[in-house]
Amino acid sequence: MLRSEKKSFLRFLLIYLGSTFLLFFISIAVFYHYQKHQILDQQMQSLRSKADTLKSHLRLLHESYESPLAYPEIAGYDSAIYDLERRYIFGTFPSAPSLEHLTDSDDLHYYIAPVEPYYLGAAYLLVAKPVDHAPIQHLQKTIVWFMVIAGIAFSALGIFLGRLFVAPMRESITTMNRFIQDTTHELNTPISTILANIEMLETFGKCKGQELKRIEIASRTLSRIYDDLTYLNLNHRYYRDIRPLDLSALLRDRILYFDNMARAKSIRFDLMIEPGIEIAVDHSDAVRLIDNLIANAVKYNRQNGTVTITLTPEYLRIRDSGIGIAREKIDTIFDRFARGDSAEGGFGIGLHIVRRITEDYRFGLQLESNPNQGTEVTIRWSKES
Repeated sequence: MLRSEKKSFLRFLLIYLGSTFLLFFISIAVFYHYQKHQILDQQMQSLRSKADTLKSHLRLLHESYESPLAYPEIAGYDSAIYDLERRYIFGTFPSAPSLEHLTDSDDLHYYIAPVEPYYLGAAYLLVAKPVDHAPIQHLQKTIVWFMVIAGIAFSALGIFLGRLFVAPMRESITTMNRFIQDTTHELNTPISTILANIEMLETFGKCKGQELKRIEIASRTLSRIYDDLTYLNLNHRYYRDIRPLDLSALLRDRILYFDNMARAKSIRFDLMIEPGIEIAVDHSDAVRLIDNLIANAVKYNRQNGTVTITLTPEYLRIRDSGIGIAREKIDTIFDRFARGDSAEGGFGIGLHIVRRITEDYRFGLQLESNPNQGTEVTIRWSKES
């Protein structure tokens, strides 16, 4: 992972985990206090229930004539009765607590219930019970384990999302590096060819047809690469002169343009071009569209292969007998820098330019390809047929 990727990854992880754990801790704190309050409320409800039970016992004692009287006791609870002046009468506390200064603590719950009517002269009943910390401790342990597991899960998710976050950056860097390498390779080949043939001309002092053809092919390749790169950068800024264009004549002219390149691989053109077909299109766009389709058909073709070009009033179809495109790459073959076969080199911008031009003119674009059987590209400008 590059330094820039690491920095972006760590920043994302820090922001993600920081915000996630902050919200998580706030949620856990709210949940803990709510659950603790529920537990304490349940224990207080138990005190109220025991107070009602004790009042019932006091009423029975009040109505009973048996003596001596036995003060009711409930295991685990302390209680006491007070008169109307809040003075202690009797109880099970080790020392008589004062009703005036009673407050709940973390260790003991108090509940004061009025007694009406005054059974055995008692106006108030005090019930107390030690706080049961076991449910609270269990809650704390559960939350701690949950936080540990959730922390691990959030960290793993953060790492996964962080990798997804930097993946486009890595892909862009990889694509750019590959683009630079391919650019160097693509430009180096025709330039080296031109220089080598020029040296031969200078050495032998005479021109041969073969050397001139090589120089021509290399020069045309350089010109096409430059035009394609310029189109990618300036497509949204240059002026289009859209007018009826004789596509039949232009197509034949562009086939002648690639004739030497095709002859170098012994590729034959099969032409089915109807004459006089015109469509409204900018001349430069039409040239770029045709050139990229023919260039690909020649470049990715086999030695002694064929390129079949069909032009009708409804569509232009170019089919080659080349290596084809893998099925898993067909969906992305029109993306910028995407290539059907890396062994042939290239920038992967030809079909991307074709798609952009067809989208600008709202032409239909269809590609069919099978590995080792060739590729067929159809462009329709008419909804008929």
